[in-house]
Amino acid sequence: MAELTNPVIHVTENVTLVTLQDVPADISFVSSIFDKIASYGVNVDMISVTPPQGTRTSLSFTLSDDELEKVLKLSATMQHEPEQLRPIVSSGNYKISIRDPHMENQPGVAARVFEAASKGGADIRIITTSEIQISLLVTAATFDSAYASILQAAKGAQHS
Repeated sequence: MAELTNPVIHVTENVTLVTLQDVPADISFVSSIFDKIASYGVNVDMISVTPPQGTRTSLSFTLSDDELEKVLKLSATMQHEPEQLRPIVSSGNYKISIRDPHMENQPGVAARVFEAASKGGADIRIITTSEIQISLLVTAATFDSAYASILQAAKGAQHS
């Protein structure tokens, strides 16, 4: 990795990715979706919105596999509303998070993480970042090799 001093790699198992396509590109509508999800007691983790295509967008978010049944019940109630949202669901994924406070001022960290994931054959479903963390959602089928590759790259960065 690009000059990380003390990266912490954390893994979360049993993560579901929910994608809603053709969602109105209106933040108040998006807010209402997350209000409804919260009303079911579901904690959402990673969130990604694609750039709008006209007046529509795609919205993806992750949650624990344990919460999937609640979200499916919610989506069934939403299919009777004017904006019929049908989720695309992928369960049993793993979230790999690489965190280092020094990442914020280090160009190239994302490139190194993505390169390591690629070498590990990662099937990446979603990526989210902050100034000090990069999180990748990978399928269960590619988790072991992707994780090993990222871990090896991180150890190599600490010794360089």
